[in-house]
Amino acid sequence: MSDANVRIPEEARDRLAAVAAAEGLSLRAYLARLAETVLTPAERAERAAAAKAALTAWSGYNPTAGEEAALDDELDRRLAQVQRP
Repeated sequence: MSDANVRIPEEARDRLAAVAAAEGLSLRAYLARLAETVLTPAERAERAAAAKAALTAWSGYNPTAGEEAALDDELDRRLAQVQRP
């Protein structure tokens, strides 16, 4: 396996190195493990679609796009209320 150089701010590198060291890993090993666990946008969409299909099959609940948008708006409204100082 060949290595690659990635340029990031020094503070980010130091923070990642500290996290890696706390887990007993080198920064290289930690980043390799992290890369294996993070999903790409396509993988996240695929999992979301599979989860929605499983929920629909289990419960019969199948909201329309408009209903989903209304639920998202309601969730955003409630989160905004909680986050107010």
